[in-house]
Amino acid sequence: MDVGHVCLDGNADAVEFCPHEGFQNVLAACTYTLQEGDQPSRAGSISLFDVDGNSCGLNLFHRVETAGIFDVKWNPVQGGATPLLAQADADGFVRIHSLECPGGSRLADAKLKESSFINISSAMCLCLDWNPLATSLAVGLSDGSVSIASLAESQLTVEQQWKAHEFELWAASFDIHQPNVVYTGSDDCKFSGWDLREGSSMPAFRNSKIHNMGICCIVKSPNDPHLLLTGCYDEHLRVWDVRSISKPVNETSVCLGGGVWRIKYHPYAKDLILAACMHNGFAVVKVNNQNSEVIETYNKHGSLAYGADWQKGRLEQEGKKESNVVATCSFYDRLLRVWIPEKDILA
Repeated sequence: MDVGHVCLDGNADAVEFCPHEGFQNVLAACTYTLQEGDQPSRAGSISLFDVDGNSCGLNLFHRVETAGIFDVKWNPVQGGATPLLAQADADGFVRIHSLECPGGSRLADAKLKESSFINISSAMCLCLDWNPLATSLAVGLSDGSVSIASLAESQLTVEQQWKAHEFELWAASFDIHQPNVVYTGSDDCKFSGWDLREGSSMPAFRNSKIHNMGICCIVKSPNDPHLLLTGCYDEHLRVWDVRSISKPVNETSVCLGGGVWRIKYHPYAKDLILAACMHNGFAVVKVNNQNSEVIETYNKHGSLAYGADWQKGRLEQEGKKESNVVATCSFYDRLLRVWIPEKDILA
């Protein structure tokens, strides 16, 4: 069921629902637009929408102009009460925006205010991920480097930075069960793990045999400390056991018919994920160690499927219908769509 849709002001490439209590209707939709000419530039924006799945509401209430954005992430709820949105942009910056809503005012009065920023590199910042306590960020760069930036008292500081891969690093992800471990994946087809306590001279593991093309995303299961997923340009979603990741790998995979650009776990259903499949729309997939199965597909976008996320919230308060609200976006047609899967995927 379609809740609503809108065309954004630029090429749409990332969407993220806020997980924080009182702000779970807030959706951030981001853009990256290359402006060619004698002095080319990469412009972007963050648009905030109020999303109500029950009333089919999708209302824009705030927009911030910024550099072209490749990735955004809200801070984890356990990291503090204040909602913070981190952006990785084409100018080589990481910027942190606080979501501010004056006491007693309506959600429509909420605004993003930049609270800190840091120039990570002259290369572009392509991806980022918060650690579980929201005290640091892992940032992947277009020159193959990875940076660890710490956040303390609204100040960002680069703690570590090293050359992790030969080409663009599209995936950098903390292990939420082992916060000192960071996973990286790149256009060099290599999947690596790094123990931040051991320094960056050598990866804890590196697998260069399985992915046939560049790695787009890496996501640790929030429910199973051993389960990890990777998405790849070769159209496969792969399921890994981190206990055997440096050996001949016990892995299963499912072909989703397009490059797997983003993977998002359902907020309650521990084995359901949402995947953005680039040239083949979006898919809801049931994942387990034995066999992964596509439950539903969504193909109402007209170009590259990049951004995807589930709306957060408490199941017992909001009911099954609202708990399954999905936001997706596509690049060249600048389209943002909010929808609810037709099947009862929580059954």
